[in-house]
Amino acid sequence: MGVAARNAETTAGQGDSPEWDLVIRPRRAVRTARIVAAVIAVAFLAGGIWLRSGSTGVNFRVADQLAMIGIGLLIAAAVLLLTRPRVRVGPSGVSVRNILGDSDFPWETVRGVAFPDKKSWARLELVNDDYVPLLAIRSNDKERAAQAMDRLRELGAKYTAAQE
Repeated sequence: MGVAARNAETTAGQGDSPEWDLVIRPRRAVRTARIVAAVIAVAFLAGGIWLRSGSTGVNFRVADQLAMIGIGLLIAAAVLLLTRPRVRVGPSGVSVRNILGDSDFPWETVRGVAFPDKKSWARLELVNDDYVPLLAIRSNDKERAAQAMDRLRELGAKYTAAQE
């Protein structure tokens, strides 16, 4: 397999195709969610292992230990859902993936993008006076979030002008 074929596979496997000019993902929130998920998983694993070692008067069984570990893994997996947010921008419009599901917005429906005061994330403003939160552009990413907003506005101006 050639280098070009491997690179194409890698790009396709990540879900980022060449049709997107900009892909934005949060950085600090992802790192924090991964750390928290790992801590939760380890804590429930340790709790599950040591559940039967004490003499509290309650008889815990192996099933109780496995349930405790399983609950910890489910909670850790739920925390990892916070690593999913992504915004993709291209000629066809803006694709927003927050925690669950993707939504595509063609440029005709996009009025702009804003970062309201005292909010943790940006929002995509639509022509029907509705808005969609952009969890991928978070205030705690500071300069990186500002650059993402500038680039998103730049591409928005470019593609809306091309449609007129």
